[in-house]
Amino acid sequence: MMRLRTHRKDWALPKQESSVAPPHVWSNADQDPVPPEKWTWTGWTFTQYWLSDLVTVSTWSAASSAYASGLSATDTVTLTLVAALCNAIPTVLNGAVGADLHIAFPVAIRASYGTYFGYFCVASRAMLALFWFGIQSSYGGQCVTAMITAIWPNYAHLPNHLPKSAAITTQGMVSYVVYHVIQTPFLFIPTHKLQYIFIFKSMLVPPMALATVIWISVKAGGGDAIFKQPPTVHGSERAWLWLMNMTSITGGFSTLAVNISDFSRFSKKRGSPVWQLPMIPLFKVITGLFGIIAAGASKQLYGTILWSPLEIIAQWQGSSGGRAAAFFCGSLWLLAQICNNVSANSVSFANDVVTMCPKWINIKRGMIMCILLGGWALCPWIIIKSGKTFLSFMGAYAIFMAPIAGILCCDYWVIKRRKYDLGTNWRALLCNLFVIVPLLPGLAHAVTPNNVNLDAGLQHLYAINYLYGFSLSFTLYFVLNYVWPDRATLVPAVVPGVVCPLNAVDSDLEADVGTGYLTQSSTKAKA
Repeated sequence: MMRLRTHRKDWALPKQESSVAPPHVWSNADQDPVPPEKWTWTGWTFTQYWLSDLVTVSTWSAASSAYASGLSATDTVTLTLVAALCNAIPTVLNGAVGADLHIAFPVAIRASYGTYFGYFCVASRAMLALFWFGIQSSYGGQCVTAMITAIWPNYAHLPNHLPKSAAITTQGMVSYVVYHVIQTPFLFIPTHKLQYIFIFKSMLVPPMALATVIWISVKAGGGDAIFKQPPTVHGSERAWLWLMNMTSITGGFSTLAVNISDFSRFSKKRGSPVWQLPMIPLFKVITGLFGIIAAGASKQLYGTILWSPLEIIAQWQGSSGGRAAAFFCGSLWLLAQICNNVSANSVSFANDVVTMCPKWINIKRGMIMCILLGGWALCPWIIIKSGKTFLSFMGAYAIFMAPIAGILCCDYWVIKRRKYDLGTNWRALLCNLFVIVPLLPGLAHAVTPNNVNLDAGLQHLYAINYLYGFSLSFTLYFVLNYVWPDRATLVPAVVPGVVCPLNAVDSDLEADVGTGYLTQSSTKAKA
């Protein structure tokens, strides 16, 4: 027993000084508000961030999958724009929490849900981050396959020794391992220094994606014919398919509408997150448009829809020039996947588990857990084995994230009016349960349609789960707080955890009401 206790003690992190936690509460520096010297994110950084997050294989594939489901190209572009706005608006509003107070999502969520109920949101977000980390890693493995095949064409015919039930071949597993070897060092770049890798990617990946679309459109005889093709579904079936695909595309990035403060807390200015409002729709629609045009052109050129850019690259392996292009494009898509995993998934998961277990886990240990659990334990290659499975998974995202995003937004902007305090708020948990429970049958049907029978009403409700979840949770939370206000948390001013450095040594400080900053007082009369 003594040996076991000693071993567990060795794993514990050293107790660190914290600017916000009392001495008897275990904390570490990764939970603290970001100090001023690390406020490095500007509006340009957020632009590069979303360019990194949205110009990826998954964004391309999501739009092309919607087009492949039977909608027209115009339908798909429109629903992608609506989905982007559904992502952008709550992301900007909830990003203000981090920009104002410089705190991460797991800390900010306590103001709406309380310390203990907040763990439900943190755990939900952490689990989804693991899944998405694995999905992006699976796409990264496919990039490695394209690169290796371009160098050694025989790699395409590597014998498979895995059973069909594994949902992955020996070749796929080898590529997946190689991808993780390449990706792992990038995961440990500090968040306040990530803008450099974003800039590097933005200079290379978008031009390559555009060149791919131009090439396949020219080979197919032009891309305008794609937008002249009518949908293969009509009437109410078309309308509900439109909504279902819109919800699926929204769901893929609904988590960032919740935990964007993990990144906006590094903002140099309070208004920096506002840049996301135009940039998210712009990049999402352009990348989706690339996927739609390429999907339609591939059907004309190859007789089948290629819903991933990596499938297009695979068609180039027949000549030496084609292999060179395949290697170049595969390596850039590989960079895109790494950037996305670093910026959107591993950092978020690490912040979540640090909050849940600060005595045992810091950011670096959280990264390692993300690799082991999200990259391997969840077997993510099964999720992306087909377009239908991929869309079903993305739609499931919104069930859990939409009500949390709605409550965060309502609490910060309407109820607390940007003056945050902590408190156990049963209203938030009640709203979550009320919103999520009716959607569970739809989720079960989407994942296992052959085993769950679902009536039309619940199926249609699930098709609009993000709009339903966000709007209903926002409304319910407002009504509950209006009728039964939690007066203990309605404070007149914020006491922030970050003290801004001032030039005047003897200047008095006062809280800037509603912002979370400490500002220089105009008089010295205040204590």
